[in-house]
Amino acid sequence: MTGLKPETREKLKTVATPTLMTALYKRGLRNQWIQDVHRINRDAGPMVGEAFTLRYMPAREDLNQLTVFRDREHPQRKAVEICPPGAVLVMDSRKDPRAASAGSILISRLMVRGVAGVVTDGGFRDTPEIERLGIPAYHNRPSAPTNLTLHQAIDINVPIGCGDAPVFPGDVIVGDAEGVVVIPAHLADEIADETVEMTAFEDFVTEEVLNGRSILGLYPATDEQTNIDFAAWRKANRR
Repeated sequence: MTGLKPETREKLKTVATPTLMTALYKRGLRNQWIQDVHRINRDAGPMVGEAFTLRYMPAREDLNQLTVFRDREHPQRKAVEICPPGAVLVMDSRKDPRAASAGSILISRLMVRGVAGVVTDGGFRDTPEIERLGIPAYHNRPSAPTNLTLHQAIDINVPIGCGDAPVFPGDVIVGDAEGVVVIPAHLADEIADETVEMTAFEDFVTEEVLNGRSILGLYPATDEQTNIDFAAWRKANRR
């Protein structure tokens, strides 16, 4: 995966997910938020990378014994080993956290391989250990049972649904303390440029509001004085 420009990645690391969702909404995209996932290790920092996907289906017991992990081509194990550095592994676990999508050992392997983050709409096991890892990891809730209990890994790097959001391989995944947003790949550069500008304006507005200014005419900027004040603020703050 080489579609994400380094400068776009760095810009997106500075932008909050609500700002990204507003920019996507303006383009008619309203279903790009991965619902009901939370970052386990809140000090891990922002997550930005292209989606590399893993799809689970309901487990069939005779095909989901512990011995399947001896197969080097097992989709879950293989996905961990081939997910590209800088990508985000996104798992479709059917919004079912009753069995784990992965645990701390697999997520540690992703981390040392340089993967940018991991997301499931199910659950992870070993969450006390994951809390101490440096890789951003998002899930619905902790889940101790092995994935084999309910999930059968079946497809790698195909279009999936994760938390009701469509995720196509190569889409740009951005996560922060709020949650995770999916940016269609072809929009990543323009969304990054636009939201960096939006962030500067929102920082200006926040400062003005905290200083007692009314939001009327300020947010949105319907008063000309707002634009004048914003230009002066940008110059003073080198934004």
